[in-house]
Amino acid sequence: MPLDERPIGVFDSGLGGLTVVRALLDLVPDERLLYFGDTGRFPYGPKPAGEVLKYSLEITDLLLARNVKMIVIACNSASAAALDHLKEHLAVPVTGVIEPGVRAAVRTTQTGRIGVIGTVGTIASGAYQRAAAEIDPSLELTCAACPGFVEFVEEGDVDSDQVHVLAERLLAPVVAADVDALVLGCTHYPLLARTIADVMGPEVVLVSSAEETAFDVRARVEAEPKAPLPCPRVQFVTSGDVETFRRLGTRFCGPEVDVVEAWSWS
Repeated sequence: MPLDERPIGVFDSGLGGLTVVRALLDLVPDERLLYFGDTGRFPYGPKPAGEVLKYSLEITDLLLARNVKMIVIACNSASAAALDHLKEHLAVPVTGVIEPGVRAAVRTTQTGRIGVIGTVGTIASGAYQRAAAEIDPSLELTCAACPGFVEFVEEGDVDSDQVHVLAERLLAPVVAADVDALVLGCTHYPLLARTIADVMGPEVVLVSSAEETAFDVRARVEAEPKAPLPCPRVQFVTSGDVETFRRLGTRFCGPEVDVVEAWSWS
């Protein structure tokens, strides 16, 4: 097999997809990564699906122009709006975060009662409901939109009293459904895990799609021959403020978020 030194392209509406980058850094240590965070047009969750699809296509064109060998949509809203379209029209492999999240929850649940929380756009799309029906039609899925969560995370506020009160209100439907596994259906939500776990209680397992998505990527690339990697292994690009991305990005990903390239859509 010929050596393929092209990077894996990863994108999100902002910083949340860096949780997927962190998992990829750990699980595919021989791969180069290129991450685009569209913080200049954040958030995607409240936007119409057609607009999110448009943004996803623009970012995909940018990543392909930089010669990526695979696209990882590290954003639930973009996965719901664009995954099927991109899979159908691109020559490179494309993976999202929705199906991996459901698979991980199925392995976790003991009762078959699974909760999903996400942005308004993700929950309204029905993408999780469709994925669950395909994977295991017997699952009892309870979905709840959590407007405001992403904005708090992007501001760096993950444990204030205000966040806790909001979580108690928004998580009430999944608490009432007596779920034993809760899919964090937005890549920003792992940073709220402590607050969410406090509201849900110790019997509920929180499931993030980041690691399961990284396992999907590893399965696709593990047979490829490897070459010595450059330093840094991952390039970061943002359409928003570079300093804010660097400062908050370390919370999601770690010290690897150092050099960040600015990008303008204008």
